[in-house]
Amino acid sequence: MEPELQMTESEIRHAVSDELVRDVLRERRSERRWRLIKRGMMVSAGVVFFALYLFGYAKQMGWKMIPNNEITAVIHIDGEISAGATASAEKVVPLLRQAFEAKNVKAVVLSIDSPGGAPVEAERIYQSIKVFRKKHPKPIVAVINNVGASAAYMVALHTEKIYAANYSLVGSVGAVLTGWDFHRALEKLQISQRVYASGNLKSMLNPYMPMTPDADRKAQEMVQKMGERFKAEVQAALGKKLQNGVDYTTGEVWDGVQAREIGLIDEIGTLDVVASSWDRAVHDFGPRAPGAGWLSGMATALEWLSRFQNGLH
Repeated sequence: MEPELQMTESEIRHAVSDELVRDVLRERRSERRWRLIKRGMMVSAGVVFFALYLFGYAKQMGWKMIPNNEITAVIHIDGEISAGATASAEKVVPLLRQAFEAKNVKAVVLSIDSPGGAPVEAERIYQSIKVFRKKHPKPIVAVINNVGASAAYMVALHTEKIYAANYSLVGSVGAVLTGWDFHRALEKLQISQRVYASGNLKSMLNPYMPMTPDADRKAQEMVQKMGERFKAEVQAALGKKLQNGVDYTTGEVWDGVQAREIGLIDEIGTLDVVASSWDRAVHDFGPRAPGAGWLSGMATALEWLSRFQNGLH
C-alpha cells in the first residue's frame, strides 16, 4: 500500500492563498479589459458622432456626392427667398454651379415651392442660371409645386420651360413694400422719437414717425417702378405666349390650369413626371432645411451600421 499523502496546515494555507491571489489577478485583468473596451467604445462613438456632424453640416452647406452615372439634377427653391434662408442665393447658386459643371448631369429641374421673397436674392439666382446656361448648355426647367409666386416665379421665368400642377398657385407679378406705423401707440404712452435727417425722405420708413404725403408718394412710386420692371421681364421671357387682354400686374395668383391658359406656364406637369422625362436617374441636390442634413446623415450611418452588423452574422 502507498503511504497516504497529507498536507500540513501551513501548506494548505499557502495553497489557498495562492488560489486567492490568482482569483484576484484574474478579476483585475478582467476589469482592465472591460475598462479598455468601454474606453474604446466611447472613443469610437465620439468619432462616429463627430463624423455624422461633419457629414450633416457638409450636406447643409450644399456639398453633395454625385453619382457617376448620367442623372437629372433636382434643385429646390423651398420657402421664402431671403438671405440666410434655405432658398437663399448663397445656398442655391453653388448647387446650380455644381449641377451645370458636372458632365454626367444631363438636365436640371428647379423644384419651386415658394411664395417669393427678396427680389435681389431672386435676381442673384436667375442671373447665375443665365451664366451657367451659357457656359454649360444643358436643359433647365422649372416645376411649380404648391406655389410659385412673386420672386419665385421671377426665377422660373429664366428657365427653358415652366411646369405646374393643376392646383398649383402661380403668378403674383408685381412688387410690394410694407412697413409698420407705431407712432399712435407711442403717443398714448407719451413717448416720442427724435429724428434728425438730412433729407425729408431719409426717414420715410421709420415706424415710429407718421408717414408724410411726400413719403407716401415716394413709396408708391418705388413699388410701381419695380412692378413695371417685373412686368417687362414677364413679357420679355414669355412674349407671344401671353394671352392678350389679361392684366398680369394685379398681383393675383392663378391655378395651374388658368396659368396655362393665359400663358404664364408652358405645360401641366408634376415634379416626379417632369424629372423622370429624361429617362435618367433623378438625383436630389438640395438645399436642405437646417437640421435635415444631420438627420439624413444619422439615417445613412444607422443603415450602414445595420448592414455591417448583418454581415457579421
